[in-house]
Amino acid sequence: MNSDQPLPVGLNKTDDRCLVIHWDDEYSQKIPFRQLRESCLCATCNDQREKQRTNPPARGVLPILSAAEAQPLDILKMHPVGNYAYSIHFSDGHSTGIFTFELLRSLG
Repeated sequence: MNSDQPLPVGLNKTDDRCLVIHWDDEYSQKIPFRQLRESCLCATCNDQREKQRTNPPARGVLPILSAAEAQPLDILKMHPVGNYAYSIHFSDGHSTGIFTFELLRSLG
């Protein structure tokens, strides 16, 4: 990681289901949980996006959701991955994504 890149110095969840990241360059950003979840770049999420792109559901067909997926999305926990990213555990059961600081910064 380039030492010139900003680093997070604070994380907060808001009541309106957003993650607020405070950076060491005094910038703060607010990212909706749904936007974070949809920005996951893990292999599983990339495969799902590719399947949806190449085989879109038939018109009028609704997806079948698990009980966890049907609930409002939340972040259950976050933990650092080295000094360059966070692992985020979502309430829908997803926890395999690595969210680099560069990716997070680009979302705000």
